[in-house]
Amino acid sequence: MGAEQGPHNVISARGHPLCRSLRTPHVLTPSRTDLRHASYGVVSTLLGMGAAHLLAGLTVPAASPVLAVGSTVIDLTPTPLKEWAIRTFGSADKIVLVGSVVVVVLLLAALTGVLAGRRPTAGLIALVGLAAVAGALAATRPAAGPLDLLPALLAAAVGATALWWLTRLDDRATDGPPDGAGGPSRRGVVLATGGLAAGAVALGGLGRWAASYRLGGTDVTLPEATGPAPAFPRGLEERVPGITPLRTPTRDFYRVDTRLSLPVVDVDEWTLTIDGDVDQEVTLTFADLAAMGVVERDITLTCVSNPVGGPYVGGARWLGVPLRDVLDKAGISRTRADQILSTDVDGMTISTPLRVALDGRDSLIAIGMNGEPLPRENGFPARMVVPGLYGFVSACKWISRMTLTTYDDELAYWTERDWVTDAPIKLSSRIDTPRPLSDQAPGKVVIGGIAWAQGVGIGRVEVRVDGGAWQRAELGPEVDDDYWRQWFLEWDAQPGQHFLACRAVDKDGQVQTPVRTTPFPSGSTGVHEIAVNVS
Repeated sequence: MGAEQGPHNVISARGHPLCRSLRTPHVLTPSRTDLRHASYGVVSTLLGMGAAHLLAGLTVPAASPVLAVGSTVIDLTPTPLKEWAIRTFGSADKIVLVGSVVVVVLLLAALTGVLAGRRPTAGLIALVGLAAVAGALAATRPAAGPLDLLPALLAAAVGATALWWLTRLDDRATDGPPDGAGGPSRRGVVLATGGLAAGAVALGGLGRWAASYRLGGTDVTLPEATGPAPAFPRGLEERVPGITPLRTPTRDFYRVDTRLSLPVVDVDEWTLTIDGDVDQEVTLTFADLAAMGVVERDITLTCVSNPVGGPYVGGARWLGVPLRDVLDKAGISRTRADQILSTDVDGMTISTPLRVALDGRDSLIAIGMNGEPLPRENGFPARMVVPGLYGFVSACKWISRMTLTTYDDELAYWTERDWVTDAPIKLSSRIDTPRPLSDQAPGKVVIGGIAWAQGVGIGRVEVRVDGGAWQRAELGPEVDDDYWRQWFLEWDAQPGQHFLACRAVDKDGQVQTPVRTTPFPSGSTGVHEIAVNVS
């Protein structure tokens, strides 16, 4: 059979040179035609992604194809790699992840464009296939609904149409001015491609704005506390410049979770259900919760991903209903459960030992933070706060359900990934000032930082210089045993490089261990040590 001829055929009609070119090195070098078609694939995919991101912003932000793929990557990433990303990129880890997903998608899109230039139907099918994968990932999220498929469908339609159009334009293009038959010039194709690229950027920006607009504010009226916290003391911020504030400003409170987009929660429609091994299933509205009698408590929270000396710890004043009171609404006197399996509005699960609701600690379903409603980033309209436990076994944000069950019957998200089920926060301390590797003038240097021993309280903090004897630091004001404590020590600094270390001792006399461990599977340990230069 003779060779089929056409603009997309890889076999030339002049003697089938492809068979000969397979033996030459230049076959792997992309041609100018391939590069043009690669750009068409990239631009078409960007346009589809932009349209999908806009639709997702108007409906379900988490269903955006890029975010759906990124969320799946988070779920499938091995724990050591995930912890490395948090250590390396900090709060920018999600930005790096989304950027990486976009780069990979665009590389695949470029290959799709090249394929479309050679075999148009196959290229279009490949592009639709990329969108289909994203759609499948969005539709299989724990709390996914029918609307979650729409952004991927739109991405497929818009992307495929744009790729078909650009490929057709390229086929008809001439190197000179537009011909009389209506064929575009090569410059016209470039302008068309640029126009679609600009449209993609605009759609993506509109999608981001739409998602932010839908989040709206957190304008709710908080009830007065029936059990207000004591007056908050003045910290050491003025006396020790550079030390962590005694109360973390809400805007600076750490955020570590698996989310690439914040959930959209209408407080008027939000409910909290208590079910499982209880006397009766109960569903509470926000108004029900606020009317139960709220208390104020000063509590320091810590993320298990916090490395030695890390930033993922914060102290705040929380307003909420005692967790025991909420559970009593459903009746737990005869329960055989040993865990509370909390579920957020999008299906994320967190397991908490039931005993923490029964042992007298100030566990809360919190609705306020530092005198204001919870911010979206920290769980609006309600979240769990448990002093003394790392967040991955207690701090369910955007909580919508609490199921009393057993660890044998139900596994939470982190339990499935081999983290422990019961994780008390480790006795820890940190040097805030001077900063690591900073230059200091000889003479008096104030070393300062924070220490925490939730549930027990800090007894003392000690500082060591260059491996010498431990020196007792001066403690700042005490808030309560569930709250961190500031400390400082004046040091007569001499020229040279010096190593500073700190350790905490709790009120029971337990000394912070010097043994270094990683955050996985139950929290890091070790003494925080930094180097400074005095000159």
